[in-house]
Amino acid sequence: MLSARDLAASIRAGRTTPRAVMEEAAAAIAACEGEVNAFAALDLDMALRASMLKGLDALPLAGLPVGIKDILDTRDFITAYGSPIYEEHRPITDAPVVGMTRRAGGIVVGKTVTTEFAFLEPSATRNPRRLSHTPGGSSAGSAAAVAAGMLPLAIGTQTGGSVIRPAAFCGVTGYKPTFRLLPTLGMKTFSWHLDTIGLFAARVRDAAFAVAALTGRDLDIGDEMAEAPRVAVVRTARADNASTDSHAALETAARALEAKGARVFDLDLPEALEEADAAHPVIQDFEAALSFMDEYVFARDQLSPLLAAHLEAARTITPEAYDNARRTAKRGRHVLGDLFRDVDAILTFSAPGPAPEGHATTGSAMFNRLWTLMGCPALNVAGLTAANGMPVGVQVVGRFGRDRQALAVANLLEAAITS
Repeated sequence: MLSARDLAASIRAGRTTPRAVMEEAAAAIAACEGEVNAFAALDLDMALRASMLKGLDALPLAGLPVGIKDILDTRDFITAYGSPIYEEHRPITDAPVVGMTRRAGGIVVGKTVTTEFAFLEPSATRNPRRLSHTPGGSSAGSAAAVAAGMLPLAIGTQTGGSVIRPAAFCGVTGYKPTFRLLPTLGMKTFSWHLDTIGLFAARVRDAAFAVAALTGRDLDIGDEMAEAPRVAVVRTARADNASTDSHAALETAARALEAKGARVFDLDLPEALEEADAAHPVIQDFEAALSFMDEYVFARDQLSPLLAAHLEAARTITPEAYDNARRTAKRGRHVLGDLFRDVDAILTFSAPGPAPEGHATTGSAMFNRLWTLMGCPALNVAGLTAANGMPVGVQVVGRFGRDRQALAVANLLEAAITS
């Protein structure tokens, strides 16, 4: 895989150039894309021309190639949102996060594949770790492009588990920042209380470098690692759904953190947080029924049967049920805030197991949706493998707004399990 932070440092030191990095990415795309199908749109000629512009080495991203999930508007590329309804749709403006990427010196090489409207209908993207297995969803193309070494950075989104899960399945770092750290304007909305923009990169420090470059915040941790963090191992009420591989990975991660000086202890979530987990789909689906009202009414025949049936059921959720779910979520956030007074980070499952074989499903978000609802930062930390040789990730969850601390704990864990 390509290290974004190291490549940017090499460009600034004069050891390489944006053009050379772009040519390396183009060669990897030529070698892998035919099998992986990570891109919905691609313009390498435009990207190579852009890599010749003067002054890129003075910008935070230094001319690195970046992929943008095709759920975000781009002025230079058709933005189809993974749906035939929008197959010729060309926005006249970039989504703000795309503009932030360009402003920071990132070069957009193309749009990465999303599942239909970032929902559950599997895409044509394949897992580069093993093509016979799903890459996950909905940010399938972004995770696969980084895992295959085609890009050092890619932008994705998460409403349930669409950053953490594909990152776990493909064996890369997936980072879901604190809610609204990255603006969701210009994103095809699924649920405005849940939609979150995230990043895919080779390592934790690469994701930290990227979010710092995009936002201008002090999040580029480099080699910084948390010192003696208090880490709670949380299995949740859904632990019985996690495979033997996931349980083994979580235990390995916990013991590795202990060996690095962390204080690790088991924690059962308070009832209010388990109740909040059940509120997530109510909020998500009520808002989706409104977000996709036009497509449901005027273009239902072009929706997948899976999404059409889901939206039909979502239309039956009452405003009272939605309001109750939001109140439940708010109580959960208060309880989680109290919990983080005695905890620096939570360690939990990234997914029920390694990537499922076949392409009939993108996997389950059961171990992600609560943390999306809570709005707190979460990272998939790669480096562990299942018995079948496929990646199996573990998830670090931090306190709302404390992204640097979450990144530092994840960096410590990554070093612990890969050293």
